[in-house]
Amino acid sequence: MKISIKATNLDLTPSLKIYINSKLSGIDKLVKRFDEGGDVQLRLEIGRITKHHHKGDVFMAEINLDLPGKVLRSEVSGPDVHQVLDEAKNKLRLEIEKFKSRSNPKAKLKG
Repeated sequence: MKISIKATNLDLTPSLKIYINSKLSGIDKLVKRFDEGGDVQLRLEIGRITKHHHKGDVFMAEINLDLPGKVLRSEVSGPDVHQVLDEAKNKLRLEIEKFKSRSNPKAKLKG
């Protein structure tokens, strides 16, 4: 799985990069069966919504997961960059589980 990160109005510090990579590494395990040919790509855009706001939903995270024949998407905004990333990852994980259950109905019966 290829991961590309884009920061908007936000400094991508080394500690934030480490945090992002540790959070998104679990997604790789969920989409392993779709990534046989290296076709899966995860695109993360994280940043501040505007430069001048300091309170409220200031940060946003948008994750697009390109699977063969399908794009799964998660978008969250909130007051903390770490919280926003966690929520976006959790939403994407739910989308992946839904997609896997739709594409393989027998998996529901086994589990």
